[in-house]
Amino acid sequence: MQRDRIRNFSIIAHVDHGKSTLADRLLELTETVAERAMAAQLLDSMELEREKGITIKARAVRMAYTARNGHAYQLNLVDTPGHVDFTYEVSRTLAAVEGALLVVDAGEGIQAQTLANAYMALEQDLTIIPVVNKIDLPVAQPQQVMRELVDVIGFGEDEILFLSAKTGAGVPELLEAIVRRLPAPAGDPAAPLRALLFDSEYDVYKGVLAYVRVVDGGIAGSAPLRLMQRQRKLEPLEIGTFTPELAAGSRLNAGEVGYVATGLKDVAEVRVGDTLTSVARPAARPLPGYTEAKPMVFAGLYPAQSSEYPALKAALEKLRLNDAALHYEPETSAALGFGFRMGFLGLLHMEIVQERLEREYDIELVFTAPSVEYEILASDGCVHRIDNPADLPDPSRIHEVREPWLRLSVITPNSYVGAVMELVIGRRGRFDKMEYIDRDVSAVDAGRQRVLLEFEAPLAEILVDFYDELKSGTQGYASLDYALIDYRAAKLVKLEILVNGEPVDALSSIVHRARADASGRALVQRLRSLIPRQLFDVPLQAAIGGRVIARETVKAARKNVLSKCYGGDVTRKRKLLAKQAEGKRRMKRVGNVEIPQEAFLSVLRLGDSKPRNART
Repeated sequence: MQRDRIRNFSIIAHVDHGKSTLADRLLELTETVAERAMAAQLLDSMELEREKGITIKARAVRMAYTARNGHAYQLNLVDTPGHVDFTYEVSRTLAAVEGALLVVDAGEGIQAQTLANAYMALEQDLTIIPVVNKIDLPVAQPQQVMRELVDVIGFGEDEILFLSAKTGAGVPELLEAIVRRLPAPAGDPAAPLRALLFDSEYDVYKGVLAYVRVVDGGIAGSAPLRLMQRQRKLEPLEIGTFTPELAAGSRLNAGEVGYVATGLKDVAEVRVGDTLTSVARPAARPLPGYTEAKPMVFAGLYPAQSSEYPALKAALEKLRLNDAALHYEPETSAALGFGFRMGFLGLLHMEIVQERLEREYDIELVFTAPSVEYEILASDGCVHRIDNPADLPDPSRIHEVREPWLRLSVITPNSYVGAVMELVIGRRGRFDKMEYIDRDVSAVDAGRQRVLLEFEAPLAEILVDFYDELKSGTQGYASLDYALIDYRAAKLVKLEILVNGEPVDALSSIVHRARADASGRALVQRLRSLIPRQLFDVPLQAAIGGRVIARETVKAARKNVLSKCYGGDVTRKRKLLAKQAEGKRRMKRVGNVEIPQEAFLSVLRLGDSKPRNART
């Protein structure tokens, strides 16, 4: 295919704005997939994607389209996720295309992730086609959404297309706009090979499949290739394209999107963002890549049965082959035994990994409370990073503790501005600015004028239940986007939990000093109702350093040793009671207290106990 007849593009949108449904219509109209093989949300091939109604992993597909001018075009679509946790997937995709379809729901209008994705595409200097979707809905307000796109992002009214991905109305016009308005790929077919790796997955028979966008030159046959940054040589087993199934071919030319079956068995060797070149005629310099996905949420993962540790290790190795963003390393807990310290992109990513491990590998898991990565400035001037509260050094060796801060973008109707501000500021957030999105007079009069609020807040404060409280406080109307800013110093301490006098590292957490006492009291109170009663009293203590700030006791399960005494001398009863007391003291010294999974999860549910006036 001639390069001027190739169009590479992506679909970007907020969650549930119809991105996957639009991809289905494009596949149907271009007859890429046979009618009998067609299914709803075809590119969302994972079971969890269909259950949750979201796209988790980017997918690529090549479509052949004959335009109204009679010319045949090659359309390479790379579908992207919409949830903020998977923004790294979007950034990788946008680096491999020249254009993007920005899809906006005609009923909901611009949301936080809409703006984030649009600005990301503009930073990549992509051509954007704005699309107002779901115009068939009874609540659709396409003209109002059009004005939002004009006022907020700066599109012209004549650039905006209206369609319904569900019914197919307006989709043929969108295909014509793609071939007419999106630019053809640049690059030099005669130059040495340079191909950008924008994704990868693992195939049992073909090894790591590298998703590539060929910029210069071409890939043909089984000629040896080299990864320029990793300096890893490979001999491709197969090259081909996506239809959306793998379709082997003989060559990938400049401007095309396809895959290379590397034969490598470790997905870590094929780093996303690397440049693929030829061994015989290498390129002088690699393509500009992008930063590797950085975990933001960390948690301990342990098998419920210690005998399943080898099975869990094997399952993680297999799962990482298809999820390059997953980070893990072995760790040991005194309470839970052998396990792994896991790094995730966000709580949704953590939930997806947990469900996949339990479903696909049938392993019962115990997750510790999620935490974030902290910077520790030691007294000797060295800076260390920790993601496990148990690794926090002694306070005497710490000069300063820094925590990650985010920039939050919240879009909400103006009637909920007060509730959103109260929620964010109550979690040590700082208000930055407010901007009105709607210009519609009727929306202002009805109290439905939407507002963009920007805050700065600590990541640890919005980690667990912030999104749920945001949705609850705005009756589901608010949308959220966030991005990491920097690390800032704060008065943070390690809250330790002692069970029967022994610290339980898996229940440790790092909290703000102003709310440590309340958090400690709430946690031991919850643990008292969750830990089963033993034959001896079990003290539960919350401590900061060497100072106990809260205590509760799980009372012993009582056994009536006098039940067999039907009379007789009182000294016999005293002897039995003394023997029982001595036995309880001995059991308390050597007894083992089993801590259920609910106890570890209770660390997550401390939101209702937080005082709302803490400041850094």
